[in-house]
Amino acid sequence: MAITRLGGANAITGTIPTSVGGTGSTAATLPASLINNTSIGNITALPAGVGGKVLQVVQGTHASEDNFATTSYQASATDVTITPSSASSKILVTYSISFFIDTTNAEWVHTLYRDSTNLASTAAQGFGTIRCNINNYGSQVSIQYLDSPNTTSAIEYECYVKRNAGGGDLFLNHNSSATSTIIATEIGV
Repeated sequence: MAITRLGGANAITGTIPTSVGGTGSTAATLPASLINNTSIGNITALPAGVGGKVLQVVQGTHASEDNFATTSYQASATDVTITPSSASSKILVTYSISFFIDTTNAEWVHTLYRDSTNLASTAAQGFGTIRCNINNYGSQVSIQYLDSPNTTSAIEYECYVKRNAGGGDLFLNHNSSATSTIIATEIGV
């Protein structure tokens, strides 16, 4: 298979057609209001507002077992730090935590913090509730959250947990047999 390379001398030039749908008297003319500049050479950028490019992806992992038994939010050590390249960027945060609850009739809440700010719309309820009606219950929870931090300074995202009702302990990465992850993706807008 032959490879063709185009250099500056072979660049494509021309104009955008001003008529469509046939030739001569059967062609429909495009109104001038739809054509600002018909020279291909004058097209230098995408229209304003076209964004959505992934600028960077950073991942944090936590594999050791941690034990929680408090009714106040505690950091889970499942964290990631990202420095946005633009203040207008969005940050898509995804975390997945593996947990084990050692008692029945317990309720745990997990949430996402940006630095010292709980990002849940209702801080007490967090991003989700883990309810356990059986003894020795293990599973995994995941969330996605699109944040607008409006900064170019380094920021930390971290999953926090707390006991909401009942007793017992919550173990993350029980027996160190699982790994919890958190991913921060910067999206240019």
